[in-house]
Amino acid sequence: MSVAWIGCAAGVAGDMLLGALVDAGADPDEVAHAIAALDIDGIALTFEPAQRCGVRATRAVVVVHSHDEHAHPHRPAREVLELIAAADLPDRVADRATRVYRAIAEVEGEIHGVDPDDVELHEVGALDSIADVVGVCAALESLGVDELVAGPIALGHGTVRTQHGEMPNPVPAVTALLARAGAPVRGIDTTMELATPTGVGLVTVLASSFGALPPMAVRSTGFGAGTADPPGRPNVVQVVVGDAVAGVITPGSGRPARLLAANVDDVTPEVLAHTVGRLLAAGAFDAWVVPIVMKKGRPAHTVHALCDDATFPAVAEVLVRETGTLGFRASVVERWPQRRAEQVVDVAGHAVRVKVAGDGSVKVEHDDAAAAALALGRPLRDVIAQAARSGSS
Repeated sequence: MSVAWIGCAAGVAGDMLLGALVDAGADPDEVAHAIAALDIDGIALTFEPAQRCGVRATRAVVVVHSHDEHAHPHRPAREVLELIAAADLPDRVADRATRVYRAIAEVEGEIHGVDPDDVELHEVGALDSIADVVGVCAALESLGVDELVAGPIALGHGTVRTQHGEMPNPVPAVTALLARAGAPVRGIDTTMELATPTGVGLVTVLASSFGALPPMAVRSTGFGAGTADPPGRPNVVQVVVGDAVAGVITPGSGRPARLLAANVDDVTPEVLAHTVGRLLAAGAFDAWVVPIVMKKGRPAHTVHALCDDATFPAVAEVLVRETGTLGFRASVVERWPQRRAEQVVDVAGHAVRVKVAGDGSVKVEHDDAAAAALALGRPLRDVIAQAARSGSS
């Protein structure tokens, strides 16, 4: 399995990630062909050598010459998704690009209180951003990357100018995408917009995990340059591409995580089930309930949640609020997430997400399968079986 690690120590933008992948060996012609498949006139793509604080890098430059773009500086998410669906793209390129834009549309819809399909995408719906998203997905395919891992994402502060006016830095879409993925971040004392919605959307949706470089035999590396060249630090995204190797599972070799637990004896099963869902929505890696017997023979439950340091405060707040517990405990544990790739398969016209493990086994997203089974009037087990067969083919 081929894996790519994305270093976002200076932030991340779509053009920076695209430049880094081409610098690491992605075929520029394959990227250009994918963008051309969108059948949008007036897009020119070039890759230029650059230096950022002494680091040699590649800068991706998307130039838009389109009267339509001036007439429509933004477009609804539905239109962007239709452009991708109509394009003659490799399946995995189309799937990845679609998932990125669906996630961006969902968080923008939540922010503005509109249906995700109808939300107007401003900067992220412009032609250059569409080219960045499709270009990155095509570059990953050119490199044969099966899985992405990303390091902590750098963020600035202050305010930035957007189509909506002066907005906090980072902008709401960026923080919402980070929260959905439980992505780790680090602050830098600058008012530059280090992380854009396009860049953060690509990283948080396509990365299967976050952390240090995973075990790999390195094949290539690359740096993608940002537009600005601030003094004192290279404004680049780093990419390391290699073939995954099996890590030795020993104490200390896993990824650190926080295990939260609270004992409750006065919470109904319905509330417990709701709490598990809210813990997952708050960014927990996993959440579960175990029946126990407390003092004086009282039946009770322990509610557990597993998360990282970045999401610990939000997960802990949900645990206390939803269960009403008067206290909880937490410990530091290690976790060894196994390699997996996410796909979207078609079941009689319904999109169902699946996760394919390194050994080829397939796990079907229950909520997607249940929605498809309800719409089709078919047994859930049949939909799950069909989705699993499609994911393994």
